[in-house]
Amino acid sequence: MDSTKYIGMDVHKEVTSIAMMNGDGKLVMESLIETKAITLLQFIQGLRGALHVTFEEGTWAAWLYDLLKPHVTKLVVCDPRKNALLNEGNKSDKIDARKLADLLRGGYLRSVYHGENGLRTLKELSRSYLTVSKDLTRVMTCVTQIEIG
Repeated sequence: MDSTKYIGMDVHKEVTSIAMMNGDGKLVMESLIETKAITLLQFIQGLRGALHVTFEEGTWAAWLYDLLKPHVTKLVVCDPRKNALLNEGNKSDKIDARKLADLLRGGYLRSVYHGENGLRTLKELSRSYLTVSKDLTRVMTCVTQIEIG
């Protein structure tokens, strides 16, 4: 018996719609939960088996990727513009989550995001260096003007 769960998430600022399917494509759970770290982690940690999760690239993608990656077997952040099947038929957060789970189960989603922790850290360090350099230049200019004046 395959214990793999395919989870589609339609993520928004306040709430996330979640649909979970088993390996046979049977919908085994649907939930609407707060888009908060503790709530999402409690949901994921309450599940058993190999968890394959997907959600669309967007405002919350980097944060959610970093949050969930250590707790799931597979994580796919997909491009909403390339998910043509999501545009067919009725449209709602609940339906979108179901379709995402089904597309993930069928292997039809391509990952567009693989985490940017290293790159994000480098960017933050670069910004910090530039800020410190500008501050140092400003202080040295002020000291020089005080000594001259």
